[in-house]
Amino acid sequence: MTPNMTGAILMMASMASFTLNDAMIKLTGGAVPLMQLLFLRGVLSSLLILVLAQRLGAIHFRIASRDWWLIAIRSGAEVGAAYFFLTALFNMPLANVTAILQVLPLTVAIGAALFFREPLGWRRMSAIMIGFMGMLLIVRPGPEGFSLWSGYALMAVVFVTMRDLATRKLSPDVPSMTVTFLAALTVMGCAGLASIAEPWAPLDLRLTALITASSVFIIGGYWFSVRVMRVGDISFIAPFRYTGLVWALLLGWLVFGDWPSNLTLMGATIVVATGLFTLYRERRVSQS
Repeated sequence: MTPNMTGAILMMASMASFTLNDAMIKLTGGAVPLMQLLFLRGVLSSLLILVLAQRLGAIHFRIASRDWWLIAIRSGAEVGAAYFFLTALFNMPLANVTAILQVLPLTVAIGAALFFREPLGWRRMSAIMIGFMGMLLIVRPGPEGFSLWSGYALMAVVFVTMRDLATRKLSPDVPSMTVTFLAALTVMGCAGLASIAEPWAPLDLRLTALITASSVFIIGGYWFSVRVMRVGDISFIAPFRYTGLVWALLLGWLVFGDWPSNLTLMGATIVVATGLFTLYRERRVSQS
């Protein structure tokens, strides 16, 4: 198997793991308060990440002060993303939330142009504008189509964009697993503090199994995503990130009985197509 094919399989496995994590969280059905849920998942995730990172020898904390600031921004953005994404997930079909998040390559491209002055030609700018029109088909702004939960999903996009932009500026010698561990620790700590203000719900065997499975799947997602960066050509592998939407559609239909409307599917297709074009143009620009 070629390195590119290995990378593609790892990327698809990463997207499947993250989507299964989302499904496990959604299956709790709000029986556990969000902050308690984030704290418990954070405890398990942090421990698993630490064990995994130490076994790989991929974690250390000898980091420059500039990178510590970027890690702090990234970790804060991770907290915001987790809160808004999971709140939207509890109140929207899985595929709809996932479809909105497919706009991320476009928002990251715009953020990089605005804040880092990275070049953004008219072709990519046109693709971004068309992609945002596709996103409007998904969220359907207006008194009948748009909901508060669509706004939460869009806020999750804002925070994930901030997280990815901060990650882009990190020094190459900062281990990915260190960054991942610190983000998980921050989410756990903030959720633990916030959970003090609300009563905890008792956990039965089903809820415990769902939270444990969620922690395992999210670690799987991180593990595969780290492996992806070590094999193949990232410009070939990156488009396979969109398989997360396929997993969300399948799981939403099989597990929750949800299937997006035709407008949502049309919007998701436009967003994915423009995202793929943006990745293609980014590759062409980097090679020129």
